[in-house]
Amino acid sequence: MQTKTIIIYSSVDGLTKRICHYINDILILKNHLVDIVSIHDYNQKIEDFDKVIIASSIRYGKHNELIEKFIKENTELLHSKKTAFISVNLVARKEEKSTPNTNPYVMKFFSSIEWKPTVVVVFPGKLDYSLYSFRDRILIQLIMLMTKGPTNSKTVIEYTNWDKVKEFGEKFAEI
Repeated sequence: MQTKTIIIYSSVDGLTKRICHYINDILILKNHLVDIVSIHDYNQKIEDFDKVIIASSIRYGKHNELIEKFIKENTELLHSKKTAFISVNLVARKEEKSTPNTNPYVMKFFSSIEWKPTVVVVFPGKLDYSLYSFRDRILIQLIMLMTKGPTNSKTVIEYTNWDKVKEFGEKFAEI
C-alpha cells in the first residue's frame, strides 16, 4: 500500500515551492502518493494523509500567517501523523544558523506554537534583489549590511544546498 503524503507550502518568491516540488519527486520515486498544495489553495482533509510536510519561507522576519493558523488549528491531528516542517530563510545561509536549534526564526516560531513535528529542517533561501519592491530591496540590503551579506542590488545568489534537500526527502520517505 502506498503512503499518502501531503506537502503544504507557502512561497513568496518561488524557491520554497521549488524545494517542495523537488521533495515531491523524491517521495513519488519512493512509492508515495503525494498531493502538493499552496496554503492559499488548501482544501483537502488532513485526515486523509499518512504524512504531512509543511514548508514556509520567511518574509519580514516571520513564517506565513496562514501556515501558523493552519498548524494551530490542526495541532492534535498533526501530532497523530509523521510530520515535517521546513523553514526556508536567508539567515540559514550562515552555517551557525542553519539548524532548527540555531535558526532564530525557527526557534521563535516553535516557541509560539504547540506542534512538535517529527522532523524539522532549515534550508537557506535565495537572494535576488530584482524580485523585490523598492521598499523590500532597501530593507533586505539593510539586513544584509548588518549581517555582512551581499548588498549589491544586482546580486542573485541561491544558497540552497540541493543535496541536503534530497537527503531530507529520502529520509522522510523512510520514517
